[in-house]
Amino acid sequence: MIPSVTLTTVTSDDADLRLFAPQYRALVVGVVGIVVAVAFEAIAVATAMPVAARELHGLRGYGLAFSVFLTTSLLGMVVAGDMSDRRGPVRPFTIAAVSFALGLLVAGLATSMWLLVVARAVQGFGAGLNIVSLYVVVARAFPAGLRPRVFSAISSGWILPSLVGPPVAGLLADHVSWRWVFLGVLPLLLGAALLVRPHLAGLDGPAAETPTPRRSRLGAAVLAAVGAGLLQLGGQLLSGHPAPAVVLVVAGVALLAFGVPRLLPAGAFRLGRGLPTVVVLRGVLAGAFFGTETFIPLMLVEQRSLPTTLAGASLTGAALTWSLGAWLQGRPALRTPRSVLVTLGFVSVLAGIGLVAVATSDAVPAATAAVGWIVAGLGMGLGLTSLSVLVLELSPVADQGVNASALQVSDALGSIVMIGTAGAVFAALATDRAHGATPYLVIDAVMATVCVAGALVAHRVRPDTR
Repeated sequence: MIPSVTLTTVTSDDADLRLFAPQYRALVVGVVGIVVAVAFEAIAVATAMPVAARELHGLRGYGLAFSVFLTTSLLGMVVAGDMSDRRGPVRPFTIAAVSFALGLLVAGLATSMWLLVVARAVQGFGAGLNIVSLYVVVARAFPAGLRPRVFSAISSGWILPSLVGPPVAGLLADHVSWRWVFLGVLPLLLGAALLVRPHLAGLDGPAAETPTPRRSRLGAAVLAAVGAGLLQLGGQLLSGHPAPAVVLVVAGVALLAFGVPRLLPAGAFRLGRGLPTVVVLRGVLAGAFFGTETFIPLMLVEQRSLPTTLAGASLTGAALTWSLGAWLQGRPALRTPRSVLVTLGFVSVLAGIGLVAVATSDAVPAATAAVGWIVAGLGMGLGLTSLSVLVLELSPVADQGVNASALQVSDALGSIVMIGTAGAVFAALATDRAHGATPYLVIDAVMATVCVAGALVAHRVRPDTR
């Protein structure tokens, strides 16, 4: 049984609260600062990874470098959720900064693709700790009426990295070294962490209400993380070593079946109304988006022969419209039900995937992929941010940490499965350099199908009021 904590309640009238009121200003700036550092790394890595994979002779492991990051982040999310409910968010946030920085250092010095994958795993653990601890910081430090605007501000932290990340990463990868895409983020990350740390003082504290009985989820998280790792590795080996690959895939599925149910709310697998569906759809939406996005720069470089800088820039518009969608959903005057916003999110991502698929053809301008991802980014801002707001609205105070953790676990699992699936498809179909558009079209078709399924059940985020 893990004790939980009561999150601080602000008694001011929500209608009178301003995001940059004196009592919130420093914390908002600090939180957005750390998001800027993490966002810059995420966008820069997506741009530079095709160059790194070629230089390290690890193109077939391209997808693994992304999915293993999410696998270890899953473990970090569970650790952070339990630790935050028990002791508060300060400790997991501090460990997160150290882990992420270490991963950046090892990645920048990697001499093989497998060492780069290990470094990405270390980064992932730190990222998982970070995102959940930040959720608890938001829940503790801000009243419910202000949280949508806080999440909007967090999303805005992606704007500057989205504008400068792709061109800077492309220039470094093409003319200096892709290694500086990792090493160059270190000062930014450490500076942002030092800015945030003093603002967390006073957010820790003992439980002040009756704890919700629950078993430790660490063992389940380990099972799920190992299972996801085996599933990814098996998918990468299916084309060349089918017998051991099948064994790895079966073992991975079995471990996931044992571990995942204890990490998600009761009723998740039957899409129970309210919180269970909110948590599941987070993974579905994130998986479809990132499963497609991971291979957009590679498609533009390998299939459309674009320079790395331009291929990475195709992701810029999505990050900007993501922030726009997050701002729109956080407007105080907005009256659109969140179930509708989530549905619109799925439909927008579906439309974006369709345009990306069309862009694989030489008869269509390559810029069509960037336009499609602009549409998809708007959907993520509307849908994913609305799911973040819903999970706090539907959570008892003592369970906000564990439910925020479950939300991020679903996000990671969905992305792991979809990126892993895309990686397996690419490894199986891209048997030579002249593989054409087929691998990318199959990947896009899979992700589009996932979006359709999500849109059809999005109405179930509304809780059963009977």
